[in-house]
Amino acid sequence: MKLGVSGVIILVLTIAVPAFCETADLPVQGLESRVDFWKKVFTQYGEDDVIIHDRVHPHLIYDVASRDDQVEKIARVRQALDEIRQNIANPENLSTTAQQIQDAIAASGVPLTPESLSELRDNVHTQVGIKERFRQGVIRSGRYVEAFQEVFEKQGVPPEIALLPLVESSFENRALSNAGAAGIWQFTRGTGRLYLSVTRKVDERLDPAKATRAAARLLKDNYAALGSWPLAITAYNHGRAGMLRAQGEVGSEMAKIIDDYRGPSFGYASMNFYSEFLAAVDVYSNYEQYFGELALDKPSMRQGVAPTVTRVAAKNTSKARVQTAAKTSASDRYKVRKGDTLADIAQRFGTSVRELMDANNLRNHVIYAGQILLVK
Repeated sequence: MKLGVSGVIILVLTIAVPAFCETADLPVQGLESRVDFWKKVFTQYGEDDVIIHDRVHPHLIYDVASRDDQVEKIARVRQALDEIRQNIANPENLSTTAQQIQDAIAASGVPLTPESLSELRDNVHTQVGIKERFRQGVIRSGRYVEAFQEVFEKQGVPPEIALLPLVESSFENRALSNAGAAGIWQFTRGTGRLYLSVTRKVDERLDPAKATRAAARLLKDNYAALGSWPLAITAYNHGRAGMLRAQGEVGSEMAKIIDDYRGPSFGYASMNFYSEFLAAVDVYSNYEQYFGELALDKPSMRQGVAPTVTRVAAKNTSKARVQTAAKTSASDRYKVRKGDTLADIAQRFGTSVRELMDANNLRNHVIYAGQILLVK
């Protein structure tokens, strides 16, 4: 719905039971709107779409911008929120845009108070769509899913959780995060060493078979400590100790933790991780509905047959960026400057935005000054 002359789009996603088949192990209740938001991120919005929405209530979407006009549109949303706050006692004074934003906020269940409106203003957030990346992840999943599910079932882990790489790495084994997490299962070096051999010569995080067995053991250990698969899955992102603190403060219900827990490091990524996973499972199970017929990659891994372990010192090419940052030369890395965009950096180094995102495991186009990117 377009709003007046400002062109702002207000969307409150319908809260309905997702198509995902809820089980006792993987409940959806209380998270329906979050799951629906992430399904749209995965299937409706592409890499050129910047979703302007609320960080705490992600289903409250204010607008969808492009790279060129996102700053202007974010400012416009904040201006409307300020206008609403200044006219709580006199709503008849609101502009058309502010009135419609106010109606959308009320429909989302957020109370219209000075305090809540200040929080909404502070929590204006952007999320880049990943439709293209998710589609490629579904295609790549054909190489691994059957074998991964077999591993998980043998470990006593729900087989649906074998789809977690859809939100971790898009089933890309060369994925390397800014925090040094590597491989399909995105183990950090510290956590990886608890379950795998991670040395200067050999990095088993890059062995899909061994990393999958390690991920199953980690998830099972999380479940043993927390007694809940939603919490065990969230602990994969937030850490077991962090989820034990959250559980100790507000209990084991995931929706209640999201609403009430305010741990200093329990931010946007952690509070949405389980909902992202549920959305990914649903989209994967119905991918033809969203992407049409896809030719999934043929299985390249069988249970009990481990590929050769990828060595950290492998030659660095555009198709095999599996080195750690410490092994790359200064010319392979770029320190982001204020005002840089991924498009600017890609053009400067003769690569593409997609290759930069894949090489650095970026889920969206957001970068920040001082960030180190692999560029070759």
